[in-house]
Amino acid sequence: AMMKTMSGGNCTLNVPAKNSYRMVVLGASRVGKSSIVSRFLNGRFEDQYTPTIEDFHRKVYNIRGDMYQLDILDTSGNHPFPAMRRLSILTGDVFILVFSLDNRESFDEVKRLQKQILEVKSCLKNKTKESADLPMVICGNKNDHSEIHRKVRSDEGENLVSSDENCAYFEVSAKKNTNVDEMFYVLFSMAKLPHEMSPSLHRKISIQYGDTFQQKSFRMRRVKDMDAYGMISPFVRRPSVNSDLKYIKSKVLREGQSREREKCTIQ
Repeated sequence: AMMKTMSGGNCTLNVPAKNSYRMVVLGASRVGKSSIVSRFLNGRFEDQYTPTIEDFHRKVYNIRGDMYQLDILDTSGNHPFPAMRRLSILTGDVFILVFSLDNRESFDEVKRLQKQILEVKSCLKNKTKESADLPMVICGNKNDHSEIHRKVRSDEGENLVSSDENCAYFEVSAKKNTNVDEMFYVLFSMAKLPHEMSPSLHRKISIQYGDTFQQKSFRMRRVKDMDAYGMISPFVRRPSVNSDLKYIKSKVLREGQSREREKCTIQ
């Protein structure tokens, strides 16, 4: 089986390609995308706003002896390069679309993104034997704000996911950590990934344990009933555009697909 090698510090972790996934977080500026990612990775909320150009994170799991890798692409709300956004969508396996409940324009942007994702991924699926499932969560952030400031009704968010069993709607607060864990639990369940990937369902391990991380006799006997561990890679870098294009090409050509068929356009 194909293996992806992840290096972190002085340890090397081999993850089967079939257990490697990419989560793409999309939405307008200042809606809390990075805050939700921070909650997922570190359990923290940053009060100071820093505009995101594009952040890339990787978390590796040992779940009942099996290795999993989750790459997280935290995208810019400004999307100055449409081709890059399209490429991000093509390489994504699971999606989180974030808007702010007190910002109507950000909700409209999520509707546009949802439509674009479905269009872009359908292009890829027509050229592969992938299943039609596209796990996606639409997330209304900042539900800790007063109802006076709400600009998007709950039923409007629910309507966006009502016709798709692989799409769910959550209203969360990254600041108060409300419904964030539940949102990830449902997303991973829809993607048929281990629910232990959710923030509260695995033990957080530091990089110093990396050398023994993938051993089934993992040295954490202090927690007898826990058989799921997660570790953030501190030195990971986003794959190059060329690497992403090769990845997409390999998916299109896999399963004996003809090289002569029409390609999904990136631009």
